[in-house]
Amino acid sequence: MKKELASALIFGGLTLTSCTSDDNPLPVENQLEIPADYTFSRDGSSTVNYSGQTTRLVMVKEVFSAFNDFDNTTEESLANMFSNINDPFSNADLNNSDKSIKSKVAASKEYFSTNSVESNAIKNEFEDYISEHVNEVYVNQNEFAAPGVAGQMADGSSARFVNSKGLELDQAFAKGMIGALLTDQMLNNYLSTQVLDEGDNVSSNDADVLEEGKNYTTMEHKWDEAYGYLYGDPSIPASNPNSVLGESNDRLLFNYLNSVNNDPDFEGIADEVFEAFKTGRAAIVGGDYDLRNEQIAIIKENISTVIGVRSVYYLQKGKIGIENEDLGNAFHQLSEGYGFINSLRFTQDPQTGAPYLSPDQIELFKEQLLEGNGFWDVTPETLDAISQAIASAFGFTVEEAAL
Repeated sequence: MKKELASALIFGGLTLTSCTSDDNPLPVENQLEIPADYTFSRDGSSTVNYSGQTTRLVMVKEVFSAFNDFDNTTEESLANMFSNINDPFSNADLNNSDKSIKSKVAASKEYFSTNSVESNAIKNEFEDYISEHVNEVYVNQNEFAAPGVAGQMADGSSARFVNSKGLELDQAFAKGMIGALLTDQMLNNYLSTQVLDEGDNVSSNDADVLEEGKNYTTMEHKWDEAYGYLYGDPSIPASNPNSVLGESNDRLLFNYLNSVNNDPDFEGIADEVFEAFKTGRAAIVGGDYDLRNEQIAIIKENISTVIGVRSVYYLQKGKIGIENEDLGNAFHQLSEGYGFINSLRFTQDPQTGAPYLSPDQIELFKEQLLEGNGFWDVTPETLDAISQAIASAFGFTVEEAAL
């Protein structure tokens, strides 16, 4: 992987020790055992639980599928799925859950606890995707799309359904959700020290005080909840997720971690993230919070990089489609890119504690993509300029991301 991380990769199955002189070796009880898999137990029972994250990932997948179920979906049914009201899901367990997608969108402690105006605006944007998709795209599903006209476009043997700007709103929803829900909750909420160290979490973790009726400390559980937003799809093995890289049914963040891992310029990124999650969890068990924080920085940098890389990748694929006058394919690629650009808002540079690009920069990119007739008008030069700005912010090149 060409992009170097500030912290060294720690491989699974190793015992970690702090630096010490030969005359004063670290006591055996202070050595950390890093398991080969994400397996942690207490008194013979697992301490790992992220069922709430799995529930929300399954909800998002069902909403995404329902976007283009023209015969059975309405604006009301999609909106109900987003908020989980009125038993909207085909799965009764989802309907009976007290979880919802909307409640966790743009809801992280670090970015939005004192920023309700922007949080609500982001939630409204996703609801607008739903409304526009039903009221503009659905009604024109049998018409051919044109500049200023919603409808369908051919992409090889597939039909794509776009709004008047050429944007596939289902793609904008799904790829935007990777940032607004998964990344924001993982990086800016559960992996934040505001959440991990809140209240008496540190002293309770040190004293092995468990949550009532549970087999884990609060800090252990918060870390696992972050883990669940990446690895929580039911098709991913809980203890060894990378064993199914490229083979799971996940279509959200884990899927794109694999895509970036397959790029030779970023090869190994999936292992780095997994090792950091294991090491950080072991550090919590061992009470080594400096080591834990080092792993947080690795995860934040790598997960953010995935979103940056895929933003550039799809813009460049869209540019090729435009140059080849293959507009159906171009608009599909650009729609995915648009969603990932929206997700840039939720990245976090561990050096600054802020997104790699400012909200104003991200909004400018979105405006440039949809200016005038949107994708019908966008030029290769504009796509290159946005790609270069994103790549520069993350420290990789357009060519590295565009494979």
